[in-house]
Formats: sequence, C-alpha cells, structure tokens
Amino acid sequence: MLFHSLEFFCFACLFFLLWPIMVGRANTRYALLVVASFVFYGWWDWKYLFLIVLSGTIDFFAAQAIASSTKRKRLWLIISIAGNLGILFCFKYLVWVLTNVEAAMAINGGELVARVPAWMGGLPVGISFYTFQSMSYTIDVYRGELKPTRNPFLFFSYISLFPQLVAGPIVRASDILEQLKAPAAMNADRAYSGFRLIVRGLFKKMVIADNLAPFVDEAFAGVPGEHGIIYWWLAVTAFGIQIYCDFSGYTDIARGLANWVGLNFRKNFNHPYIASSLREFWTRWHISLSTWFRDYVYVPLGGSRVSATRAHMNLWITMLLSGIWHGAAWTFVIWGALHAAFVSVERALGWKTNFNSILKTLGTLVIVWFAWTFFRAQSAAQAVDIIIRMFDVTSFSTREIKAPSNIGVGLIALFVIHHAYLYRKEKLEQPIEWVESDRFDAIFTGLLLALCFLIPGPGNAFIYFQF
Repeated sequence: MLFHSLEFFCFACLFFLLWPIMVGRANTRYALLVVASFVFYGWWDWKYLFLIVLSGTIDFFAAQAIASSTKRKRLWLIISIAGNLGILFCFKYLVWVLTNVEAAMAINGGELVARVPAWMGGLPVGISFYTFQSMSYTIDVYRGELKPTRNPFLFFSYISLFPQLVAGPIVRASDILEQLKAPAAMNADRAYSGFRLIVRGLFKKMVIADNLAPFVDEAFAGVPGEHGIIYWWLAVTAFGIQIYCDFSGYTDIARGLANWVGLNFRKNFNHPYIASSLREFWTRWHISLSTWFRDYVYVPLGGSRVSATRAHMNLWITMLLSGIWHGAAWTFVIWGALHAAFVSVERALGWKTNFNSILKTLGTLVIVWFAWTFFRAQSAAQAVDIIIRMFDVTSFSTREIKAPSNIGVGLIALFVIHHAYLYRKEKLEQPIEWVESDRFDAIFTGLLLALCFLIPGPGNAFIYFQF
C-alpha cells in the first residue's frame, strides 16, 4: 500500500476517523494501531506478517527475561540478536551467499547441492527496518537504558507503526513508547504541521523522484559507452536527487502521519547535499540508520577511543555493514567500502577547514556521486564503465542530450529551488518577513500540492522498500 495510492487514501481516512474515538483508552489505542499496521503491511503480502510477529515475540519475551534475570541476561540478548539476524539472513542474504559459494566452487569444478526453499525466495518489504528497530529494544533493555513493557499491545504498536514500518525512520523504543502511552492532543498547529510535511513528502516523491525515474532507469539500463561525459554526470546527478527525494519524501510523509497520531519522529534528513565532508554527510543522511550503527556497532567496538589503526578498522566494519544492510549485492558492499575509504582519508588528512567551504562541498558531492554510481548500477563492471565515461573529456558533446535528460535538467532545477527555499527558511539568522509569513508558507504548500496533481510521475514504489 503506497502512500500516494488511492488504497492508502481510503485506509488513512478510515483510520483517522476511528482514531479520535479510540485514542482515549490505552489498550484500544494500541489495538487500533496494531490492526491498522498489520492491514497496511499485509496489503503487499499477508504471509510476511508472521515475520514481524515472530521477530517481535522473540524480543518481547527476551526483554522480559533480561530484565528479570541476573545470570542469563547475556544469553537472552544473544537469543534476541541471533533470532533477528537469523530471520534477516534467511530472507535477505541466504540466496546471495549460496550464489557466491556456488560460483566459487564452480571455479574449482565443484557443485553446490543446497537450494533455498521456494518460500524464502521473496524479499519481505522493509524487513531491515523493522528488524533493526525490534533488535534495538532488547539491546537497550540489556544496557539498562530502558525498562521493558509488559503490555504486548503497546510493544507491537511500537514495532509495527504503519507510518514508518517499511522505510523508516528507524525509531527507538526510548523515544516512542512513552509517546504511545500519552499521544499529544490534536490541535490546529499540529494538524497543519503534519499536513505540510505530508505535502512536501508527496511533492518530493511524486513530482521530482518519480519524474526523474524514467530517465535514470533508461540511463542505467543502457551501455555506458553510448553516452559521454555530460550525459553521465547528469544521469548520476539525477539519481542522487531521485534517491534523496524518494527516501526523504517517505520520511516526511511518515513524520506528518505521526504528527496526526500525536507522535514526534526525529528528523531523518538534514540537507545532506550541503555537507562539506563525508563525515558530515553521514550526520545528515538517513540519520536514524547512521546513529543506529554508531550506537550499536561503532561505539561498542571501541569507536575512536582506541588506537588510530583500530579506530579506522571500526569505521570500516561499520560502513561495510551499512553497505550490506542496504542489499545483498557486491555493489552495495563496494558502496560502503568507498564511504569508509574516503572517511578514513579525511581523518588521516585532518579534513577540517583546509579549503574553501564551497569547494569542500563540491568535492564531497563528487565523492558521493561517485559512490552512488555503484549503489545504482546493475553490476560493479557497469559502475566502473560509467565512472570512466564521467571523466572522459574526449566524449564531451552537447548533441547527446536528448528530451529525457532535458526534463531531468528541469526537475533538478526545481529540486534546487525547493531545497534552497526550505534551507533558507530554516537557517536564516535574520529572517525575511515575507518568507517567514504563514500566508506565504500556506501558498507555497498549496503550490506543491497542486504540482502533485498536475505533473505526477509514473507512481513507482519507494526505492527503500527493497531494503
């Protein structure tokens, strides 16, 4: 059930008609959230609901056991982590691992007999998101940072919250459980704030991301050598903007819906493409995931409090795991390794204020674009070919720019205007009165909504559903 579909519109209307009636009593409120979330998720494939139930059941009882046990806390934590990662591995990585093992054995004339059961063949939507969310709950209980809830309805309403269930942000129990116990009351400010976030998210997704998708898909489906330097820089830029608008658009809609339920989700994106270093980029991009890996992988490994060599190793482990989290493919591993390599270089060089900030931002963008090529490409070989064309000055020609790429230029310009407006509105030390006015904000929001109806794209699924 896509946020920009008629099915979701009907679903949301029914839910928000029932919510004011049922929000007053705790268990009724939790039950409505769980049922609605299960319907929302089951709309894709109801059979995968059992994975959410299984993962949640393991962690619900493991957390209870951790809190009440003094000698077997670690055992129950291991059971929780093994259960969650085991489910994730079987449904997301097992086929990939067996394929690579089979390829390696074939080199030496061997053959792999094992085969994956047919029912493990599909990838459950959003499995990486709700698995990490559920797993963080038991880890926090183990650390003594959170007291487990004994109410299964409350727990499953946290695990399965439909606004962010399939593509984040990854919310922490320490942030949400107390909010679920006492959701904020609806008022005019909260209603409009939620509406504005939803409209901005729909605009990013429907107008920019979905309209860029055909151009990006066509580019990466072709042979890199057919086009030159201008085309490929435009294509990779289009993908960089597409994935940002697609993913941050989902997050904006999720945050807006959460507002209407009386919950506050933390910001998941903070203008990542103005970052002046890769380290800063990761404090602005997919913040809920980067902080998850920081708190549950990087810091427990020792973080930067150890020797320089060990700190670099911790960084590499964290970034490689982040790459693998995104998908079972070597292109994602390479993408994670590239980010690890460049952050390591920044550390080694003491990348702080050595260059002009604009040049640093442009340099960071080039590196991010370079890595995005591997993220989007169908293979590592295709990514390498594209990067070669991106730096082949002998292929310079304006004649290769066709209609789809002209549309791409217009959409990129539209993105820049929208992004610049929001950034200026948020960051101005001396606000411009007309920009800050409620009337102008309402006009701007109305314009974005009108564009969603006037020039929507093909209506593709959100990119991060596959993760």
